[in-house]
Amino acid sequence: MDQLEKDFWEMIQAAADEVEKIFVGINEMVDTFFEFTEEMTEQLQESITTDIEDYINEITEPFFDNYWDMEDMTIDFDSAFPYPVEATPENNPACMGCIHYHGQAYGGNLLVCGMHPNGWDDENCPDKEQ
Repeated sequence: MDQLEKDFWEMIQAAADEVEKIFVGINEMVDTFFEFTEEMTEQLQESITTDIEDYINEITEPFFDNYWDMEDMTIDFDSAFPYPVEATPENNPACMGCIHYHGQAYGGNLLVCGMHPNGWDDENCPDKEQ
C-alpha cells in the first residue's frame, strides 16, 4: 500500500501544480486585460477631449471671427443722433484745449460751445479757458 499512497500523493501534487498553472495563467490574463483597458481608456479619453475641443472651436470660432471683424469696423454715425467732433487745427483751432468746448453734432449741426455755438473765427477766442 505504500506505493499506492505514494502514487496517490504524486497524482494530487500533479493536480495541484496544474491548478496553480491555471491560476497563474488567469492572473496573467487579468493583468494583460487591465493593461489593455488602461491604454484604451487613455486613448479614448484623449480622443474624446480632442473631439470636444474641436466641437467647441467649431461652435465658437464664427462668433470670435465676427467679433474680431467688428473690432476693425469703423462706425458710421447716424446724423440724427449726437456724435463727438474733435477740435483740430483745421476745424475750430481756437477751441483746442478749451474747457468750454462741447464738440457734439446734433442732426449734422455742430454745437461748439454755449458762448459761441458756431465756433470762433480765429485762434484767439476771448472766452478760452485751458
